[in-house]
Amino acid sequence: MSTDAAVRVAVIYYSATGNVAEIAREIAETAEKAGAEVRLRRCAELAQQSAIDADPRWARHLAETADVPVATPDDMLWADAVLFGSPTRFGNISAQLKQFLDQLGPAWGKGLLKDKVYSGFTSTASLHGGQESTLLALTTSFHHFGGIVVAPGYTHPDKFADGNPYGTAHWSGGAKARPVDDTTRNAARVQADRVVKFARALQAA
Repeated sequence: MSTDAAVRVAVIYYSATGNVAEIAREIAETAEKAGAEVRLRRCAELAQQSAIDADPRWARHLAETADVPVATPDDMLWADAVLFGSPTRFGNISAQLKQFLDQLGPAWGKGLLKDKVYSGFTSTASLHGGQESTLLALTTSFHHFGGIVVAPGYTHPDKFADGNPYGTAHWSGGAKARPVDDTTRNAARVQADRVVKFARALQAA
């Protein structure tokens, strides 16, 4: 944990067509408004260019976010709290986020990932579509890190509207492309505020 006055929050995500990126930005902005110093980082793209080019939304989003820095293990070491975002891939996290997590072995081996606050968020094409299992899969890594898992729970009326106590979860509707709406944004704000609150309390302790 840092000894600086401001809580340091890293928001690390992978997004193919932009929904998870929208949630990540909402979380980052909310954390900043709560007084945190924030790093917004995307995971490196691993998919073949032919697959990306086959989906105009994917290609467009990759181009639009080219200026967002790519996450490195240093972002984890810097942070007091980390929020991870990923679309669901058959009820689990994306390969891109998993590849980032797989880079963290040396830092984990030195005990540098412990005692930080961790939380997760996701988006699925189908209703529910593995939202809960994806978020729970993320927490498995958090436990291995020795981290403190801070889920939003049903701690605010906006979480009853979003309906997911494990983290923020959006239903994109696949090809229907349902945009990130106020229900998702409100849930993301609740989660970000809660993460900053607990990270600040740990820092004070």
